[in-house]
Amino acid sequence: MLNTIVQLKQTPEGVPEPSDFQLASAEVDALQEGEVLCQIMYLSLDPYMRSQISGLHISGSVLPGTMMNGETIARVLESRSDDFQAGEMVRGFGGWQQYAILPAKALTKLPADATNYSAYLSALGSTGLTAYAALILKGAPKQGDTVVIPAATGGVGSTAAQLAKIYGCKVIGIAGGEEKCRVAVEKLGYDACIDRKTENVAEKLKELCPDGVDIYLDLVGGETLNIVSSQLAIGARVILCGIMSEVNKTERSGGPMPAMWIKSRATVFGFVVYDFEGQRADFIKECQGYIDENRLVPFEDVTEGIENAADAFCRLMEGKNIGKVLVKVSD
Repeated sequence: MLNTIVQLKQTPEGVPEPSDFQLASAEVDALQEGEVLCQIMYLSLDPYMRSQISGLHISGSVLPGTMMNGETIARVLESRSDDFQAGEMVRGFGGWQQYAILPAKALTKLPADATNYSAYLSALGSTGLTAYAALILKGAPKQGDTVVIPAATGGVGSTAAQLAKIYGCKVIGIAGGEEKCRVAVEKLGYDACIDRKTENVAEKLKELCPDGVDIYLDLVGGETLNIVSSQLAIGARVILCGIMSEVNKTERSGGPMPAMWIKSRATVFGFVVYDFEGQRADFIKECQGYIDENRLVPFEDVTEGIENAADAFCRLMEGKNIGKVLVKVSD
């Protein structure tokens, strides 16, 4: 069986381009004891992959000539483990390829009645767990709190906004462009969305959040973190989840002056989703209920074909996606 693999061709400078990646082919190896052969159905594309390319991520590095990493939903084709049977659906880190051989211990079964498989990489996956754990477990939203979310229509932002509304919050988004702001309000339930490309973010925040910001779910870092930190309410919670605005840079910008957080008596939390793996089952149970009630809608940006993964990733790195970025690898 021939496998198509996407490799990093060269380490990009700045925003990645499709030419920084290459396709390779290889025969699928024979299974060893304790291994499972998986046919990948969906591949998750995430901003942290850019940090892996730069060698700056806690999960490791990707070097030129090696396969890109990534979380996947796959169908078991063959198993040499008593824990998995052919036909079962599993979640694991299969990477940017059509087929993956993975240790059984590295796989998790999807529920037998699961039908919306892509959701287990978006609203019910690590992206959703990030939104849930950061906003609900660390942000502790209360009825009437004002929540601000940049990258408002991205994978984490789109889920977090819907959860914040479920918990009775006022939700303000920040996004780049008129279309994203329209989607944020009309489809995701934001009370308002600031267009960072055409509007003065600081002035609009003062207008929209006259009593300050209670929860800031920071997904971008950079200047936006400084602006929002200057307008926090007393007792605010700031959850530092990502640095999307700086992920294509080799140098990081300076953070807010501590006085901004001190005067608001803010709690500032450095968030890593891997620390909340123990809460995944509870998160899925709660959020599956919201999905069943149509209160939470998985918001996805899906590209067809493993050969188009690099193009989809580069769109993500340019901020051109609306929703969680996925690649549909097979039916």
